[in-house]
Amino acid sequence: MELPSNLLPDDASPEWMNKGDNAWQLTAATMVGLQSIPGLVILYASLMKKTWAINSAFMAFYAFAAVLLCWVSWAYRMSFGDKMVFFLGKPGVALDEKFLLEKAFLGNFPNATMVFYQGVFAGITLILIAGALLGRMNIRAWMLFVPLWVTFSYTVVAFSIWSPNGWLAKHGVIDFAGGYVIHLSAGVAGFTAAYWVGPRPEKDRETFPAGANNMIMMVAGAGLLWMGWSGFNGGGPFVASTIASLAVLNTHVCTAASIVVWIMLDTFYFGKPNMFGAVQGMITGLVCITPAAGIVQGWAAILMGLISGSIPWYTMMVLHNKINFLKHIDDPMAVFHTHTIASALGGILTGFFAVPKLCRLFYMVPDWEKYIGLAYGLQNNGATRAGLKQMVIQIEAIVFVVCYNVVVTSLICLLVRVLVPLRLNSDALQMGDKAMHGEVAFAMNSEVIKFVNIKHNKVYDTQDFSSIQESRSLGELQMV
Repeated sequence: MELPSNLLPDDASPEWMNKGDNAWQLTAATMVGLQSIPGLVILYASLMKKTWAINSAFMAFYAFAAVLLCWVSWAYRMSFGDKMVFFLGKPGVALDEKFLLEKAFLGNFPNATMVFYQGVFAGITLILIAGALLGRMNIRAWMLFVPLWVTFSYTVVAFSIWSPNGWLAKHGVIDFAGGYVIHLSAGVAGFTAAYWVGPRPEKDRETFPAGANNMIMMVAGAGLLWMGWSGFNGGGPFVASTIASLAVLNTHVCTAASIVVWIMLDTFYFGKPNMFGAVQGMITGLVCITPAAGIVQGWAAILMGLISGSIPWYTMMVLHNKINFLKHIDDPMAVFHTHTIASALGGILTGFFAVPKLCRLFYMVPDWEKYIGLAYGLQNNGATRAGLKQMVIQIEAIVFVVCYNVVVTSLICLLVRVLVPLRLNSDALQMGDKAMHGEVAFAMNSEVIKFVNIKHNKVYDTQDFSSIQESRSLGELQMV
């Protein structure tokens, strides 16, 4: 029986290429790209004060473009190519058609697809870091920071964990779709860079998120982030498989549980639910499930959601205000809590809940038996030792990613500081977008509505407006 003519191999569709896998991988990559552009662009620009909306969007927009150029020029080969020394990959270009049309090292599709898929992952990582630096970083410093960080930090962690030649990959660490490589790295690097850049002016910090210029657009950006995660985790297996389907379902189930728990805690502790809190619960759920998405049971995904909606909530809403060091670091998008804490939890819980059968279906390697969660190891007396070993490897990877990013991010910030100031001067901080870009986000009448009798809501430092001074026209409304 012959194949239909559209499935027959030819020069453009070689016999080794699976058209379905290739189509899914390109779709998944595009979904991840949409998480960044426009997802995080909208989220950042909407949550910051209107005087910083353009700059916040610009930092994300620039980072995505700059990373892709670095990626095809040298960083992809450093992350997934030949080993140079220990945990360093050998730099090399990924632009030649001969290389790009060859079969990727994993997956039945060409290198061009793999380069793009992994490139959007690298791009979103830098945008997540930007979330900790909004509202005060010198844009020239950011333009230098991005290529340096993707070269000396991202490639090293990606090579160590995801490359078949990486030392942590050989040890058997489980990171399904970037819990360590992307979220833990971004959380630690963002928090570290925020320390070196310094905080925003006090008036900007004390009004957040009341300073958000458009909460409805924030929800739109968050929605793109959530739905785009189908590609983020669903593309992890590099095939349109049953494991990809499971990863997508687990992702959304975990996220839903995390959101509900966060909302319930807000309601119980503060007396009312909050949209900003719901978005934070969404992010922690997405981040927590990422290292485990396709290799845990559905009930485990719900448990992970309950944990990701509660522990990061506690660290952000309660513990943060009790630790002076945390209060000193200005982290506008709370990437420390939503990414560092949530991804570390996800990595540990992955080591606990990983199902041996699912790991076999995901990794498809002869020594798949080494990937076994502690919960399943305890059920099988002969595998308890293997389960404990997996937990140790997961924690070992967390320690490596945290320590490496603290050191390298600090060195990059110190180097950039020698060339240009990391932080804007006080005059530029007052002007925001006008000083940075010569543009304003909302070109409205200079006369604004004045709010009076402002009462602070201690939940998220939001404000309740009990009365409004009347304005003559809707066109005079200015969002603050």
